[in-house]
Amino acid sequence: MNIRSNMSGSLWKLVVKVGDQVEAGQEVAILESMKMEIPIVSEGSGVVEAILKNEGDFVQEDEVVVRLQA
Repeated sequence: MNIRSNMSGSLWKLVVKVGDQVEAGQEVAILESMKMEIPIVSEGSGVVEAILKNEGDFVQEDEVVVRLQA
C-alpha cells in the first residue's frame, strides 16, 4: 500500500521509520504548505517497508511518500 501526499509542499517531518507498525488513520508525516502544517495519514494498516522522501524534500500532490507492507 502506498501512502501519498494529499497536496504539494515541503515534507516537514517524518513521524514513522522503516519497520514501524502503522494503523489506519495514523499520521505518518507532516507536510508544510502555505505556512500550514498538513498531516499525511495512512488509509490502511501495515508495516513501513520504505520511506521514499526525506525531510525537506518538495513533494507533489499524490506523490508516494511511504510504502507499507500489508
